Amino acid sequence: MNILSYGLLGLLAREPRSGYDLTQYIKPFWPAKHSQIYPLLGKMEHDGYLTFDLIRQSDKPDKKIYTITSKGIEELKRWIDEPTSDPVNRDEMMLKAYSIWLTDPEKAIRLFEEREKMHAERAVYYESLLVKLKEDDQGEQRYLSPGVPTFSRYILLTKALTDSKNAVEWCQWVLSMLKKG
Repeated sequence: MNILSYGLLGLLAREPRSGYDLTQYIKPFWPAKHSQIYPLLGKMEHDGYLTFDLIRQSDKPDKKIYTITSKGIEELKRWIDEPTSDPVNRDEMMLKAYSIWLTDPEKAIRLFEEREKMHAERAVYYESLLVKLKEDDQGEQRYLSPGVPTFSRYILLTKALTDSKNAVEWCQWVLSMLKKG
């Protein structure tokens, strides 16, 4: 099993979901496409880590709702206890920033303005997810308790939001230097 498989099991440990829902929920934490997720779901189902119920729909294609099995829960617990590998940072922007001195200032400014906009949009997205999490909690602040599933969603969304805001600030800092000449 790969890391994405464990991420999917982690999502299913909270509640049953469709493949589409899994794709949407994992986006803030791990880059994954439908073409990666659906084959993994089939393999994990074959290996006994999850099951599915087929939901027949008349107006749309049928869909599968996946549920984690006890074997899947045990495998997820085992994986959590393993040492975590170093993070992999693959950002094309960093490679371009390293060679930015080779392009004209207008192109460099445009590049950083586009990246700033992307991170600002992500920050808004993560903020909206945090607001929804808090609204769904109805003021009880259960998401602040480490023993509940919303705690992990809360801390990860907060990290994603912080990272996006930091990236916006960095882009603004670089832009200020580029515009000064």
